[in-house]
Order: sequence, then C-alpha cells, then structure tokens
Amino acid sequence: MGAWWDRNIIDPGKLPLLLALAAFILAFVVVRGITRLIRAGKGPFHNLTPGGLHIHHAVPGVLLMVAGGFCAVGSGRQGIGAGIAAVVFGVGAGLVLDEFALILHLSDVYWTEQGRQSVEVVVMAAALGVLVLAGFSPLGVADVGPEEHDGRTGVIIGTLVNFCFVVVALLKGKPRMAVLGVLVPLLALVGAVRLARPDSFWARRFYHDRHRTRARATLRYYRRDRRWAGPRHRLENLIGGAPIRRRPGRGDPRGSDRRPPRTEAHPPRRRHRHDGRA
Repeated sequence: MGAWWDRNIIDPGKLPLLLALAAFILAFVVVRGITRLIRAGKGPFHNLTPGGLHIHHAVPGVLLMVAGGFCAVGSGRQGIGAGIAAVVFGVGAGLVLDEFALILHLSDVYWTEQGRQSVEVVVMAAALGVLVLAGFSPLGVADVGPEEHDGRTGVIIGTLVNFCFVVVALLKGKPRMAVLGVLVPLLALVGAVRLARPDSFWARRFYHDRHRTRARATLRYYRRDRRWAGPRHRLENLIGGAPIRRRPGRGDPRGSDRRPPRTEAHPPRRRHRHDGRA
C-alpha cells in the first residue's frame, strides 16, 4: 500500500488534488446536512442574517476559493502549504457549487426544481476530479509517447479533434457529455454523433427543415426523459437532500386554515330526501 501511495499519489504530485477533492465532497455533504437541519428547525444552526441581510454560504465560499487559489499558485505542488491551500480551495468550491443554481438564476431556488442544477454540477465536478486524479488528461491527450513528444503533430491533431467533438456535443444540448468528454474522448464522440436535443441550438439550426429528423429527436428524448427523470431525481434527492415536508395533523395550527370551521353564519347544508310526495 505504501509503494502504491508513493508511486501514484506522492511522486506525481497528486496529493493536493486528492486533498482538494476530499475537502470539496466533505464540504458539500456537511453544508447540505446543515441546511436541512435549518429548514427543519432542528439543532443549533440558523441562517446568518446580520442587519436583515441573508448571507448565503456561497459568499464565504468565494473568499475561500480566492484565498486557496492564490496560495496554491504561490506554494507549488509540494509541501504542507500546498496541502493547506488545496483543502481551503476545496472547501470554498464545495460551498460555492452547492449554491450554483442560486447564482445562475439570481434567485433563492435552493429547494426548488431549479435547485437540482446545483447537485448536477457538484456531481460533475466530483467526477472530473476523480478522472483527473486517476490520470486522465484534458482533451484525451494521455500517455503520449516519445515520438509524439518530438513531432507534436499527433498531440495537436488529437486535441483539436476531441475539442470539436466536445463543442458539437455542447451545441446538441448535452452539457454532461461535453464536460466529461474533455477527459474521456469516447463520451464526446458519442454525444457528437447522436441526435441533438429538440430544444438545442443544433436542432434549431440544422433540423429546421428536416421535419422527420426533428420528430425522431423529439420522440427519442421524450422517451429517455420519461424513463430516466424519476431515477435521476431520486438520486439527486438522495445526494442533495430532499426538502422536508410535514403533513399537518389534527393539532397542527398550519392545517386549521385549510378548511374554515362551520359557524352559525354558515350552517352545514342538509340533504333532503325525496319521499315521493309532490
């Protein structure tokens, strides 16, 4: 185990990346748990509202990212300073991306349907971190031989081709495949050759007069979204924490205003039976 650790983590200088990734995931999990407790009204945690101003946790996250990023650039890839800077940056990134949907919509959509975008971005960022930690290079240029290092032609061609696949996948409305395809070229290729989403830029530009192709794309993604929307939402709720909804009971004052009590001004209606008499 020690030899593997030295050969794959220490020697390549990947320890700061590992610390940043671990701090990123841990910060996301902790802040999601705290926000759920605040929403449920449990525990000692509460929102920070000095002077009536609600400070979201993305604000200290940005400060931590800036501090950690500058310290990481100045400290290099080795030493205790690099590890501390990586942890600070990872914690800040976890706090910021947890409120990615709020920043994107400029509205408090944390527990709404749009808030699922934060969970998607966090999962994609964690997946990218794992891929980079495992040794995948950006745009698929990995394990380059000495011949390619000398000529650089193969590296440049491979990078440009994969970059084109990434751009096409993005234009076809497949951002997940495009982002992951930066490190895994096969995903970008699959996203580039398959039909575009009907609401994407590619479909509006190239499927405008191709009614049959547009109909095929609409039917395919309707079936796919219908099949995978439920499992994907359940997984996102499991990762990000579904909103806690309470059903009002008999003694719950929140349920008393749903049905007003009967008073003398509004007596209950009586049903009249027809006994056959005129």
